[in-house]
Amino acid sequence: MTFAVGRLAAVVDGHLLAVDSRRVQQQVATTCPRRLTSYVGGTADDLRLSMLRSVWFTPTVAQSDAGQDWFRCDVIAVAADGRLAPLAPRMAGVLGTSQGQDRFGMCGTAEPGAADFARVVCSRPHSWRAVQVVHLTGGSYPGTAAARDAGQGPCQDAGRAAAADTLDFRWGYQWPTRQQWADGQHYGLCWVPD
Repeated sequence: MTFAVGRLAAVVDGHLLAVDSRRVQQQVATTCPRRLTSYVGGTADDLRLSMLRSVWFTPTVAQSDAGQDWFRCDVIAVAADGRLAPLAPRMAGVLGTSQGQDRFGMCGTAEPGAADFARVVCSRPHSWRAVQVVHLTGGSYPGTAAARDAGQGPCQDAGRAAAADTLDFRWGYQWPTRQQWADGQHYGLCWVPD
């Protein structure tokens, strides 16, 4: 579903950049995800805890050479790896509601780290749910041990809060890999049985 359109800023210092240049593509790769949060509602963390993603389109090089300078941002829902889930008829503000968070939330088929674990949209069969974002700071990757340790306390607290028995509960934590960090994921996810 298209949620935003705009014009490319392809002229820099009087020079026209190619539509497939790194700078022009980075403009769209930054703009569409930023606009998605305001479109679907909720907070940035609500979006991170969901299976909603933005994808974008620009003219081909030939279309750009003919004068086209548009871009388009679409929202998709990932059902599981390689599969899409159906969207709601109205997606504007959907993550601002508990029903939308339940439908499009990020869930798991098993405990994170288990061999049969896979991320799925919460409207599909699942046994675990991502419930909290753990923000990591710093410009460079903190290392596996530090990234892992950062989530232990917050995720244990999230597991305790979600459990019927505060003395007998389970929780999980996924921290970013070095590659995910380089791609901009500077946070981990807390998981609880659902």
